[in-house]
Amino acid sequence: MTTASTSSVEILFEDVYRTYEGAAPVTALQPSSFTINQGELVGIVGRSGSGKSTLLNILGLLDQPTGGAYVVRGINTGSLSEIERTSLRSWHFGFVFQQFHLLNDRSATENVELGLLYRGSTKLERRQRALEALDRVGMLHRKDAMPATLSGGEKQRVAIARAISQSPLVLLCDEPTGNIDQTNSDRIIELLQDINQHGVTVVIVTHDQDIASKLPRLFAVSDGIITDSATLEDENSERPENAIARPQE
Repeated sequence: MTTASTSSVEILFEDVYRTYEGAAPVTALQPSSFTINQGELVGIVGRSGSGKSTLLNILGLLDQPTGGAYVVRGINTGSLSEIERTSLRSWHFGFVFQQFHLLNDRSATENVELGLLYRGSTKLERRQRALEALDRVGMLHRKDAMPATLSGGEKQRVAIARAISQSPLVLLCDEPTGNIDQTNSDRIIELLQDINQHGVTVVIVTHDQDIASKLPRLFAVSDGIITDSATLEDENSERPENAIARPQE
């Protein structure tokens, strides 16, 4: 198995695929090989049922591939126990979802603190990091607000604050603008771009072509086949990280 050769490689897929067993097995993700480098801003686009959610779940260690090697910062995730996978997911990845997943009976600050409960930090440390995260997303002035009093855009900002309060190396965003209006959508994308510019690798699943057009690199997923825009821009490239998924043998 080939492993990451440089410290800049955040994520390595090597012939990764996912098949769901049943009376008629379904291959949701065809064998794919690519890398995502530290600090990249990447989009994943595709129709509903194309396989993009399967890809995101594998990236975030929420699901395991049927075959192939998925390597995170040189760690082959296939060799990890479930406890080790959970620990790597907790310390390495942050998640932002279309549904904000805020607790209605907790304030904005308390919702952000929830993301830090299992880090072994003190209550004072959790509060300080939560307030710093809210300040970073422009929501410090709403730190005591309850979710029911927040707009969709404000809820998503709190959700992003919760994710970045954990100082993730990779931020995985699943349709982060799906439940908000165009103005707030633009603000959220600008916020994610700013987070990326501060060194965090950001991966955004989106069906919005306007958003996709603003992202420097795209993975298009269709019928489980992943096409990397970096490959399309340079068909003669010999970089293995830009390989396109190939049909399963």
